[in-house]
Amino acid sequence: MESQRSFLLIGLALVSFLLWQQWQQDYGPQPVQPAASEQTSTNAGSNGVPSSLPGSDDVPVASQDDVPGMVQEAKPESARTVHVLTDTLDLKIDLVGGDVVKANLVKFPLTQESSENYSLLRPQDGLYIAQSGLVGHDGPDGNRSGRPRYDASQQEFVMQGDTLSVPLTWQNADGVKITKTFNFTKGSHDIALTYTIENNSGNTTTYQQYAQLKQTTQVPDGGNMFMPTYRGAAYGSEEDRYEKYTFDDIEDKNLNVSTEAGWVGMLEHYFVSAWIPPASQVNNLYTKLVQNQYAIIGFTGTPVNVASGETATIGAELYLGPKDQDNLAQLANGLDLTVDYGILWWLSQPLFALLQFLHSLVGNWGVAIILITVIVKGAMYPLTKKQYESMARMRNLAPKMQQLKDRFGDDRQKMSQAMMELYRKEKVNPMGGCLPIILQMPIFLALYWVLLESVELRHADFFLWITDLSVKDPYFVLPVLTGASMWLLQKLQPTTVTDPMQQKIMQFMPVAMSVFFLWFPAGLVLYWLVSNIITLIQAKLIYAAMEKKGLKSK
Repeated sequence: MESQRSFLLIGLALVSFLLWQQWQQDYGPQPVQPAASEQTSTNAGSNGVPSSLPGSDDVPVASQDDVPGMVQEAKPESARTVHVLTDTLDLKIDLVGGDVVKANLVKFPLTQESSENYSLLRPQDGLYIAQSGLVGHDGPDGNRSGRPRYDASQQEFVMQGDTLSVPLTWQNADGVKITKTFNFTKGSHDIALTYTIENNSGNTTTYQQYAQLKQTTQVPDGGNMFMPTYRGAAYGSEEDRYEKYTFDDIEDKNLNVSTEAGWVGMLEHYFVSAWIPPASQVNNLYTKLVQNQYAIIGFTGTPVNVASGETATIGAELYLGPKDQDNLAQLANGLDLTVDYGILWWLSQPLFALLQFLHSLVGNWGVAIILITVIVKGAMYPLTKKQYESMARMRNLAPKMQQLKDRFGDDRQKMSQAMMELYRKEKVNPMGGCLPIILQMPIFLALYWVLLESVELRHADFFLWITDLSVKDPYFVLPVLTGASMWLLQKLQPTTVTDPMQQKIMQFMPVAMSVFFLWFPAGLVLYWLVSNIITLIQAKLIYAAMEKKGLKSK
């Protein structure tokens, strides 16, 4: 069996199939939902948001005109927003409703060496905001006259120490005072939101927390056939730790899931925004499409009664930042799965952990990729040795195989029986060269998703012209070298194919694979190149040992 050529063919076919499958899953036509889903919508409020509290007001959806900067106002935008700056986040909070309407990630430049930070939330150029508030019987956000206007002690908040609190206050004529506080911690992208409700109205009041993420559906996701990236909503529940909910899903039907704990989020390639309600309460997760162009995913919490003269606290967490698996796993069950490695996540996660460990030793992600390739190929060397020895034995059987063909001619049944008897007599396993291929392909694909999805490799420098391992080689040097290494492997394993057309196909394969690798992340091509070089060295060593045993390697 011509292992290397079969490996290339299988790899090309399998990678193409998985990319097509992932594309269909994320962007293909969605199946029609059963009638049960239609009934869910009838139990929702008039705006499509489920009401877990009978008789409660609907959660406000806030139109585009409710966001500062989207319409001309009598007052300037600065009078309506407060600016918050920490070591990780640069935010603007709208005093009307207390929504986070802008969030720049301080430690993540928009492009390499850019002075502009990556903008995760934004009120313009593709609306994307994080809204929150209190509804219920007495909730100020459920008031039909509009959302509450909070007061702030200052318009600029800058982190000086390890923590920063940004309190916003609102009070009505009945004696109810609500303090909405955003709490920040140094080095963290997690924001702790708390509502402190002081009830001096003389009556028991009822509140229900809600939080939602709102984004236009018109923003392109930026992926391509070779680097398919998901942009859309997702959620986690007690039953399903991680479920994508595309913009098409939101348009087709309203999500309505009741669960303990849970989370809701909006995802893009390397970054995520997510609301995490208290894990100790039952929450209702929902979606809604507004004005046919704004997708909303959010949650409503358990209603809270506050007796007169009492004070109650309600809270949630808002994460705005990179898909850092370690931090996300601590925030909510399944939130780390937003780093979506697909069906091979069980293999990708330990590979990424090993890659992280190697990086901690050498400080360079490119070198770490080289080291993990050496480790993987070294661990598979015994199988590789058996593969080449099996190939050599199969080649040595070629004259006897030809004799069988001449003897039995077109009698396939007798030919098959004679071949199996020959294999048994010579102690040759015709499938002996396949096992390393079967093992290597999942590793190749798992590492592909690691290099594609892991934010740690965004803008990760290697050396010379390779300044970002997460994108293609700008000068295509690595793909060309990879094609050259494939050609050398092909020369090392002369083909036994006699058909001229098949020979031309095999000769063209290194060129085809080089073209295929042009759009792959440089880190993945680096892995494949190093893997080929190691295979060349291993093959030379194995062939030399086989020659000493009297086995012909060619």
